[in-house]
Amino acid sequence: MNKINYQKQLDKVIENLGETKPTLLLHSCCAPCSSYVMEYLSQYFDITIDYYNPNIDSKEEYEKRVHEQQRLVSEMNLPIKVIDAGYAPQTFFDMAKGYEQEPEGGKRCYRCYKLRLDQAAKLAQEGGYDYFTTTLTISPLKNAAWLNELGQKAGELAGVRFLPSDFKKKGGYQRSIQLSKEYDLYRQNFCGCVFSKRESEERMHKEKNI
Repeated sequence: MNKINYQKQLDKVIENLGETKPTLLLHSCCAPCSSYVMEYLSQYFDITIDYYNPNIDSKEEYEKRVHEQQRLVSEMNLPIKVIDAGYAPQTFFDMAKGYEQEPEGGKRCYRCYKLRLDQAAKLAQEGGYDYFTTTLTISPLKNAAWLNELGQKAGELAGVRFLPSDFKKKGGYQRSIQLSKEYDLYRQNFCGCVFSKRESEERMHKEKNI
């Protein structure tokens, strides 16, 4: 079975765009991941950031990340609006019930991707956006195939076009690291949820004791 090249699919969409920039609702997980994606896609789309991340482990962490997202948009001087969907951790815990012991990258993460992409599709439909997508595919630790499949399904159900992506391609991940340093962004050492934080802390503890 051949792996789908989602970057090539994105290239094809961009090639067929007209002269007027279509509107794009971009779900963002954090400022570092959005940095390259905004720089890249703002050439072709009129972007609005959807900051919806109920998985974040604490209100303090959530506010730190959303502040960095807003600061980055301002300092990059891009005509991008940021929608802060608000901190709603119970939504995440309800979704994760029964999957607490799943490893990072497993079924719990799949459900978390779905939660956020379904919300983005619904918001895109309500707002009349031409497309929606997520920054999550820029991470080498995230399953781009899952994200694209879930985004496509969510888009079909909501009646909004999902923009395929694998933003880590074309040096996207490396560029996001470069931009994070350039703008002195807060780069967290765990995905966001209490479970990923626990795994991160356990890993660091093991590394210290080797």
